[in-house]
Amino acid sequence: MRAKTINHAAPTTAFFNGAGPTPAISAQIQRSQSTQSPEPNSLTATQSIQPVLRSDYQPPAYWIDNVELDFDLDPRETLVTARISVRRNAQQSSSTLDLAGENLKLQSVAVDGKRLEQTQYQLRDGGMTLLDLPESCVIETKVLVSPVTNKSLSGLYQTSGNFCTQCEAVGFRRITYFLDRPDVMTTYRVTIRADKQTCPVMLSNGNRISQRDLDDGRHEVVWEDPFPKPSYLFALVAGNLKCHRGTFTTRDCRNVALEIWVEPQNIDKCEHALVSLQKSMKWDEDVFGLQYDLDIYMIVAVNDFNMGAMENKGLNVFNSKYVLALPDTATDEDYMLIEAVIAHEYFHNWTGNRVTCRDWFQLTLKEGLTVFRDQQFTADQTSAAVKRIDDVSGLRAGQFVEDSGPMAHPIRPESYISMDNFYTATVYRKGAEIIRMYHTILGAEGFRRGMDLYFQRHDNSAVTCDDFRAAMADANNVNFDLFDRWYSQAGTPELTVSEAWDAAKGEYALTMTQSYPPLPGGNPGTEGRKPVPLPVRVGLLDAESGEEIEQHGGVVMLQTESETYTFGGLTAKPIASVLRGFSAPVRLRMQRSNQDLAFLMAHDTDSFNRWDAGQTLATKLLLDAATGVKNGEKLKLSQEFSDAFGRVLSDDSVDEAFKALALTLPRESVLGQEMDVIDPDSLHTARQFYRTRLAETFQSELTALYKNLAADGAYKNDQKSINRRRLKNVVLAYLSALETPESVSLVADQFNQADNMTDKQAALSLLANLDVPARDEALTAFYKKYQSDPLVIDKWFAVQAVSSRADTIEQVKQLTTHPDFSVDNPNRVRSLIGAFTQNQVRFHQADGAGYKLLADYVLKIESANPQLAARLVAAFNSYRRFDETRQTQMQNELKRIAEHPGLCKDVHEIVQRALHF
Repeated sequence: MRAKTINHAAPTTAFFNGAGPTPAISAQIQRSQSTQSPEPNSLTATQSIQPVLRSDYQPPAYWIDNVELDFDLDPRETLVTARISVRRNAQQSSSTLDLAGENLKLQSVAVDGKRLEQTQYQLRDGGMTLLDLPESCVIETKVLVSPVTNKSLSGLYQTSGNFCTQCEAVGFRRITYFLDRPDVMTTYRVTIRADKQTCPVMLSNGNRISQRDLDDGRHEVVWEDPFPKPSYLFALVAGNLKCHRGTFTTRDCRNVALEIWVEPQNIDKCEHALVSLQKSMKWDEDVFGLQYDLDIYMIVAVNDFNMGAMENKGLNVFNSKYVLALPDTATDEDYMLIEAVIAHEYFHNWTGNRVTCRDWFQLTLKEGLTVFRDQQFTADQTSAAVKRIDDVSGLRAGQFVEDSGPMAHPIRPESYISMDNFYTATVYRKGAEIIRMYHTILGAEGFRRGMDLYFQRHDNSAVTCDDFRAAMADANNVNFDLFDRWYSQAGTPELTVSEAWDAAKGEYALTMTQSYPPLPGGNPGTEGRKPVPLPVRVGLLDAESGEEIEQHGGVVMLQTESETYTFGGLTAKPIASVLRGFSAPVRLRMQRSNQDLAFLMAHDTDSFNRWDAGQTLATKLLLDAATGVKNGEKLKLSQEFSDAFGRVLSDDSVDEAFKALALTLPRESVLGQEMDVIDPDSLHTARQFYRTRLAETFQSELTALYKNLAADGAYKNDQKSINRRRLKNVVLAYLSALETPESVSLVADQFNQADNMTDKQAALSLLANLDVPARDEALTAFYKKYQSDPLVIDKWFAVQAVSSRADTIEQVKQLTTHPDFSVDNPNRVRSLIGAFTQNQVRFHQADGAGYKLLADYVLKIESANPQLAARLVAAFNSYRRFDETRQTQMQNELKRIAEHPGLCKDVHEIVQRALHF
């Protein structure tokens, strides 16, 4: 993943434009530039934006057999010499070769040792064209690049004085002229030279084969990767780094050196990442029979990184937030995310590196599959039920929104304008759900057979989603032709379920109907959509005892528009538990009484559906309450929900992590999805009312539970302790809603006495919502203690950005002038501006100040870091879901951005899609 990760910590705001532009969108971008050194992600004044189409795929005119790269590292002028051995594609007759290149200062180009004159090649925007090449030859180019001025964090750049690369998706063309496409796989030999004092460590893919000192105070290291790979998996890191070392012995008794490279001050924060890597390697051997293939596996942590992590072959580059951890500086969630992202990038070694994508339209082939694999790994390490709830919560909060907006696209889109907009919740999260359905239908053994055949057929190849589907089908003698619709259709299906009871026959029937809600704007993949295969897991519960009626549990396959499933031999009408484990990525529409939902919330034996019943009931009641707020009615706590809440609170049969989830009300952003017109103020008032009333109703029980959980002793990092902290902090959040001197004191005491970041940050977040002296005292104390730790200060910015206080927008504006805020650091921008856009009630405040703030920062960032700006501007994508006043305000900001001279392609694509939706 380029984790690329999608950031697991928050709903993604990255989007992909799944369509070619309408004529109105094909506006020219006004930016004048040299043909030799075009700005990244932008076009010249004479160019119009043209989409890349999946249907236009053609293999390259030439293949590359091997590459030799020489780097003479210098912050301002790094010399890159590339020698690429090419041979003509037997299926092509052209002797012309187009190489991609951006922001390169060409020094020379030669073919088979003969330097070419300028008449023998053509420089153009975005690359170079070589003419009249022989059947095979060696092309040598020399270029200069400037790492220190590269603020896009794509290609070769500097961060904290260290050299680093990021090449997925199209960063390698900012290093040298190349066939920068995933279907061109070749071996690499890399020589790096640099000053020994400033760059004592120099790393690249594969195995280190030599190193030596040079006479001029520099030194040289040579790396060779024996496995063919596409250019997006190339990596280079050089600088002043320290190594945390470990080993892993594979199943066939090979010893693999494990190295985690970090800045010297962080060397004591790597052990958890190392253990996570070892666990991942063991799990992949046990579950999929996949062993690591090189003698060394390296991870490097850097502070300035646009994504979460990158799976470069043998040399993963990580955002430092997904590597560094100590109890005093990292929360339990941080620890779990580190383990998950480490696993994800390691699993890419096979699902992404050994078998990669033929073209970028197939991105979900590696990302959806690898997300599913990391989800299964985490489920095995922790709690499968809690992990499933967390994953579906993220899907609903991020991907469902994407699927119903201007950037809706299939998991395998048909076109794109900017490749960097392709890394979306749909490709990742929904892609993983499609893979999960194969697993649900085939079972673990059948899925493993399919994986084995996939690797047998395609190892060291660049393939398509169809190749994966064929392997799953052929290995199990199953027809998966209809699954192609999941890859080609956009939008979230709605599954409508109705029930019928025939007492005389003792038969209970469920009629299931699937449909797609219409989307405006002509999004591709939304016209003429057909029914998709839906594995729907169903259970029936005895309406009196709540016990499972065992003979009627299982998976039914809905492959047509509508089917009726009848269950016989019953003596009384059961309570149906439908879509257990969220067995298909759909919106479930089923008329159920509050009593039935409360019953399922208390009794369902499927943990996911037990949680989901509570969320569905809470959603119904909170939406009703929001309507009451708007109509000026007096609010009242539902007795049914209060009773169900109490039963969960007192249930000692479930673990604390599940109980914490079951007691948490739906997020305001998720509630808003269920409104025809989102009313952030009424939703916020209604949710706050329920929080306060539940706290008042169960104050004694909550207080007793908090004291019991808080008495657990000194910090431990085992799963039981993590679960207890999770529940403790949910309970504290309810008590803080009382806003009494006693409850404020309880929160302040936890902040002051906490011996770990989980409890300290939880308390700080609660205090940040309050108008009490303890709030400012805690924020000041937190900053003073952790001001030298960038990752912890990111948390300090974020808790203030998501505060529910009425003055939050003013606080955010003040924080943008703070000495520690920098638009050049993606983590810092995400922690303040990005976090603020997730604060539904304050970002959408009625005067539009939040919208103006976001637009201002998109325009400040877009020219230097188009990827980051594009992810930020996507917060406007849902603007048509709001009232007319807010719509107009957001639309005006979108127009202001669209009219900005020289707007980068990444932002232009998303803004135009939103405006024409």
